[in-house]
Amino acid sequence: MSSAAPLMPKATAVWLLDNTALSFDQVADFCKLHPLEVKAIADGDAAQGIKGLDPIQTGQLTREQIAAAEADPNKKLELSAPKVALPGADQRGKKGPRYTPVSRRQDRPNAILWLVRNHPELKDAAIMRLVGTTKSTIAAIRERTHWNAASLTPMDPVTLGLCSQLELDFEVNRANKEKPVQAETGATLLPAAETTAKKEPETAAAETEKKQGEDLDVSAVFAKLKQLGGKGDGDMQDE
Repeated sequence: MSSAAPLMPKATAVWLLDNTALSFDQVADFCKLHPLEVKAIADGDAAQGIKGLDPIQTGQLTREQIAAAEADPNKKLELSAPKVALPGADQRGKKGPRYTPVSRRQDRPNAILWLVRNHPELKDAAIMRLVGTTKSTIAAIRERTHWNAASLTPMDPVTLGLCSQLELDFEVNRANKEKPVQAETGATLLPAAETTAKKEPETAAAETEKKQGEDLDVSAVFAKLKQLGGKGDGDMQDE
């Protein structure tokens, strides 16, 4: 089994399944995938919407290697040595932009859109470190002014091979630590002085209205009684 996985393993598996007669085990071994996952890709149950990546064009395999593996089901494919040495994770420092191979640069806008939507806490500098892009490109994708904005599809940069899961997790965790803690905005009790100050005028007005109402009621009752009493005396005199 080869020690390294090819660029964009799932996309490579899609191409090998569509264009070669390799067995599921051979494709799974070369792409570092589970044979059941390769079978699911062949059945159309997985990797839907992923465009196949030609490993011959990217220099990862040769036609002779594929032909020999097709003739011998027990033969394993070996990843070709890259013609251009790429900087490893230990060689990449903070200086300079991240290097992205030519074969994967067309996928960077899709990866940026995925990061912007799924990890809004990431700053532009973090996205630049992950996918090797520019600040102007990130701004264009955020504002939907990118020249190809209508055709962009959010795609995980880890799946695309633009960065590793460890690098993505590191940037996300660092962004979450730098994010300020939001103060609680739940309901709180008002100070007693404030509540008392508000209620005193209302209470005084209510008591005044109540008192006036009682005075009016008492006056009306006495007037009514006086009328009834007067009428009774007149009737008795007439009799």
